[in-house]
Amino acid sequence: MTVRQLFPTLLYEDRLGDDTLIADLEHSIRMLAAEDGAGRRWCREHGYRGYTSYASLNDLPIRDPVFADLKRLLDRHVARFADACAFDLGGKRLKLDSLWVNFLKPGGHHGAHLHPHSVVSGTLYVTMPDGAGGLKLEDPRLPMLMAAPPRRADAPAGMATFQTVRPEPGTVLLWESWLRHEVVTNAAKGERISVSFNYR
Repeated sequence: MTVRQLFPTLLYEDRLGDDTLIADLEHSIRMLAAEDGAGRRWCREHGYRGYTSYASLNDLPIRDPVFADLKRLLDRHVARFADACAFDLGGKRLKLDSLWVNFLKPGGHHGAHLHPHSVVSGTLYVTMPDGAGGLKLEDPRLPMLMAAPPRRADAPAGMATFQTVRPEPGTVLLWESWLRHEVVTNAAKGERISVSFNYR
């Protein structure tokens, strides 16, 4: 009998490669959370438990050299992932389109979503205290499964309808932007701090 795997869904995972930068990012993000009044106001109005710069600041790599350093490292990771995905980019490279910070307090979460108009999305994890919510990824075929029975508990890795990844601080995760994902509720006593981004 031959059973093949077709149409794989790829998830890239690697260390950022600069632990000093992770510490600098934590400092910068905590400063943003304290000083960005427009971002804090958006979070209150939208019930975001914590702080995100998603709707208030779109120039972090220009505003703060720490984020410029991060962009240079992310460019390399994204280029490696694009190669693993066999993207035909016509000799060009994917470019950073947006980058924002997330400061999620205990009890905070982010519902299932995708990132339209982008090619690659990802997150760098800055702090992940014990109990911090991981990244939950959804099988992109879920809407088409219709009458398919659920997978057994002993199904091989990667076959479950939902996969949750719990990265360590300093980890970069990348995925294709059409992949639906969510942030599991932060059950830790401390903040879950991350930087998310899109490339197109």
